Amino acid sequence: MLSRFTKLTGGNGKDPAPPPRTDSVAAALADPGLPDMDAANRVYTDVKVRLHQKLLEEMNLAAIEKLPPEAFREQTAGIITRLLKAERVQLNQREQAQITDDVIDEMIGLGPLEPLLKDPTINDILVNTHRQVFVERQGRLELTPVIFQDERHLLRIINKIVSAVGRRVDESSPMMDARLADGSRVNVAIAPVAIDGPLVSIRKFAARPYTLDSLVANGSITEEISSILRGVVQCKLNVLISGGTGSGKTTMLNALSRYIDGRERIITIEDAAELQLQQIHVARMETRPPNVEGRGEIRQRELVKNALRMRPDRIIVGEVRGGEAFDMLQAMNTGHEGSMTTVHANTPRDALSRLEQMIGMADLDLSPRSMRNQIASALHVVLQLQRLSDGRRKLTSVTEITGMEGEVVQLQEIFRFVRKRTDADGTVHGEFRATGIRPRFMAEFQARAIDLPPRAFEPDRILG
Repeated sequence: MLSRFTKLTGGNGKDPAPPPRTDSVAAALADPGLPDMDAANRVYTDVKVRLHQKLLEEMNLAAIEKLPPEAFREQTAGIITRLLKAERVQLNQREQAQITDDVIDEMIGLGPLEPLLKDPTINDILVNTHRQVFVERQGRLELTPVIFQDERHLLRIINKIVSAVGRRVDESSPMMDARLADGSRVNVAIAPVAIDGPLVSIRKFAARPYTLDSLVANGSITEEISSILRGVVQCKLNVLISGGTGSGKTTMLNALSRYIDGRERIITIEDAAELQLQQIHVARMETRPPNVEGRGEIRQRELVKNALRMRPDRIIVGEVRGGEAFDMLQAMNTGHEGSMTTVHANTPRDALSRLEQMIGMADLDLSPRSMRNQIASALHVVLQLQRLSDGRRKLTSVTEITGMEGEVVQLQEIFRFVRKRTDADGTVHGEFRATGIRPRFMAEFQARAIDLPPRAFEPDRILG
């Protein structure tokens, strides 16, 4: 039985590999600090994949979905125990439970990625071919010991992801965006665009959405700034959140949305649904890519236009990337106050320039002055976010849009994050400061009886 079992991982015409050494398998499970970790991991992966393939032969796949999870696990554990004996692999109870979990993940989960998806400290999972998997923890990238057996193994996991959302990825369509069952966003690239092997990027969906209080707790903002942002949402000011990739734009959007009145009708529009609104009256819409014939695509612009016919109080667009920017600004200018969106940009001024470029993508014959007038009249506040060199996300600027002066949109900064120094390890030290400018929207705060911390806008005062 042993020789027949080991032949299952062949397929290349060579002699089957000998049974794995017991100490190597135990090493891969027990001590991730061993110097021969890569070799031990590969031995362990080989055993795990062979067990998975043998289980597929022995189990009734049609019956798997009908079994309760506990019964399925119990039956699988029994078969794995028998197969391990045939493999002459001696493991203790904890190690056997670990390999049972991993094999079950191979059968009904996403294989080696499953433990990373379950780890709440991980924000991003980055698969660079089957040989390397990086993760991001607290803004810093680190290499994990996770590997796939080979490229076919990784492609099988990719196909599990894409088939679950009714999509496909192959040579004719080598790139794809998808969403896991828990809401995590996935991007896949395979040959011919991925030269060295398949690439997978997973932006994990937060189990518990951030609030402004949690952003204060981790130092992204201060209590005074939190009070201002809460009032901005309650006063129905239109907000643009700007920042680079991974700077926390969606996190900030989620945190702000918690302070929308529950009696309002909110419509969200996203490329990949990431928003976690807590209100009762939320209508969510998502774009759709073209099908295999190149038809059926639904872009954000069509969704924004449709949202205007759905009696919204507020429209929230996950991120503007093209001509939908004009429709979003039109919505803000026609009574849909308190709407919010995000944009990729490095400064508030760059964010407005990008919006102007996107309006140009809408195929409208508008002069630059008309575009800027639309922007200046629609938006009230720009929040600039940045991921610092130490991995932390900071709100680096709160800027008010005050109107037009000649051909230029006027901005005035209310709060800013001032860097003081950077340590050798990249740790950034700095402080939040008020610029001393009292924003024009304070009149709206007073009309709604929103209290603010005393001395909130005193010039050069260190906040927090």
